[in-house]
Amino acid sequence: QVQLVESGGGVVQPGGSLTLSCVASGSTLGSTSTINDMGWYRRTPGNARALVASIFRDNSTNYADSVKGRFTISRDNAENTVILQMNSLEPEDTAVYVCYADVTWAPGPGRSRRNDFWAQGTQVTVSS
Repeated sequence: QVQLVESGGGVVQPGGSLTLSCVASGSTLGSTSTINDMGWYRRTPGNARALVASIFRDNSTNYADSVKGRFTISRDNAENTVILQMNSLEPEDTAVYVCYADVTWAPGPGRSRRNDFWAQGTQVTVSS
């Protein structure tokens, strides 16, 4: 229905920067669909998934306190793309970053469905 493909993970030294991109595609996305919000969660071994940043269709944003002032999220609605610019990275930012998209679509006349779709995840490692 909806596929999310991420790019941009990797290894960086503390204080460095990385940019993550995520593109949504699939048969569900079309004239009757809306991507409501997109964003990124991250997970580390033994910990629950935690929201990093999200951006809504009107470009309003939401950030975890731990990344405010360092990370910037943006989106291109025409390209169904969300980008996370990560600056001043810290070892504590090491995690698997997972992109998501909250999508509403009409599977048929008079019908509406809404669901979250998830990418596979990309590893970000901050280490000297």
